[in-house]
Amino acid sequence: MDDIIIKVEDLSIAYDDKPVLWDNDIDIVKNSRTAIVGPNGAGKSTLIKGILGLKKKLSGKVSIMGKDIREVKKEIAYIPQSSSVNWDFPTTVIDVVLMGRYVHLGWIKRPAKSDLKLAEEALEKIGMLEFKDRQISQLSGGQKQRVFIARAIAQDATIYFMDEPLAGVDNKTENVIIDFLKEAQKKGKTSVVVHHDLNTVKDYFDHIIILNKRVVAQGKVEDVFTRENLRKASMVGDFIV
Repeated sequence: MDDIIIKVEDLSIAYDDKPVLWDNDIDIVKNSRTAIVGPNGAGKSTLIKGILGLKKKLSGKVSIMGKDIREVKKEIAYIPQSSSVNWDFPTTVIDVVLMGRYVHLGWIKRPAKSDLKLAEEALEKIGMLEFKDRQISQLSGGQKQRVFIARAIAQDATIYFMDEPLAGVDNKTENVIIDFLKEAQKKGKTSVVVHHDLNTVKDYFDHIIILNKRVVAQGKVEDVFTRENLRKASMVGDFIV
């Protein structure tokens, strides 16, 4: 049986008394590339935030690596939706990437030369080292997303949560992100990604959660990513079988 790295039991979340997620039980497999798909308003982003403790639960329990989220924060990297980030904040690319090191340092201790080296190596890996002193607000959308990937690389987490990282990015950035996910998996790491393009699911992921407020199906892509399950989630749309 596959090892479960994230276990969600009876998770319900509401906004202003309106249910967004209801009675969800989810098992995320260790060392997987897991996609979360569903129609607009299905609760995909809310699910990630609920797992991370960023949204208050009406009910439910979440364990990560068998522990409470507060005990494993250093092991988790989170890349939010690009639209939710204040890109006008006056900071440089290298400073954003160095934020990935603070979980290991604490907020009082200053980054050492070794941390700076790791940050620069991460930027070089995703082809952004030449932009290290650039203000983050001056970058294109794809470049900003690659900087967030570099921050995740610098953190060297065990689990990566990403909320629609491929939305609106160029092909080069999309390839950089997918290469990162595949390389991370080879190192034994787990990725949980809110994804919008059904036609790339089979190429990019090996596990999937199909969601529409409740889990419609979950498991290996080859087993549960079917037209029937997508129809149950009201999201067949333009999907090409």
